[in-house]
This record gives sequence, C-alpha cells and structure tokens, in this order.
Amino acid sequence: MNIGQAARHSGLSAKMIRYYESIGLLKAANRADSGYRIYGDHDLHTLAFIKRSRDLGFSLEEVGKLLTLWQDRQRASADVKALARQHIDELNRKIRELGQLRDTLQDLVEHCQGDHRPDCPILKNLESGCCT
Repeated sequence: MNIGQAARHSGLSAKMIRYYESIGLLKAANRADSGYRIYGDHDLHTLAFIKRSRDLGFSLEEVGKLLTLWQDRQRASADVKALARQHIDELNRKIRELGQLRDTLQDLVEHCQGDHRPDCPILKNLESGCCT
C-alpha cells in the first residue's frame, strides 16, 4: 500500500510516517518504479507499535528502545519492564508538577476578586516571576 493508505490504516499522518522513517524508527520503505513508497503488513504492524507507544507517552528515544527490544526475540522481559517503570516514574513526576501548578493557580484564582477593580493577584504573581 502507498503512504496515504498506510496513514489511514495506522492512524498516523503521512508526514509522521516520513518523519519516523527519517529518524530510523521505521525502516526505509520499498519504492515502486514510480518512486512512491510501498508499505507492507510488517511496516503497518511497526507503525501500530510506534503509535501505541507514543499514545502511552513514550518519548521517541524510548520508542526506539522499545522497538529494539520488540524485535529482539532473545530479550529479557525484565529489560522491557525496567523501561516501562522508568516511564511510569517520569509520568508520576509530571503529574506531581501539574498538581502543584494547578494548586498554585487555584489559589491565585480564589484570591482574585474578579470584579471591576484593576487589582489582580494573578497578574501580580505573573509579573513578580518575570524579573529577578
């Protein structure tokens, strides 16, 4: 199938497929005599793997490692588990940071009168963080 068909089948854009190929996540596609890329079932399976990995929040670097592990039938599942645990740790760190950001903003909103007066603790807080 051509890149448009592969894009529709995988749920990725043709641009992303070309990008994944350019950075080595996807092997270079075979080409028809016309020069168009041709994708087979294995390529579609790899694209689905990449898409699912990205949907789970893995970085491109992590996806590359996962692909290597996936393609190595002699790999230890402990290696895959370790990579997934590292990702969970990073997600938990980000969740904590987002919670702190939400709490700070919530506090600022609660202290803003939200009336006709110009005083606004939200803007004052943003201003105070701009220059040291």
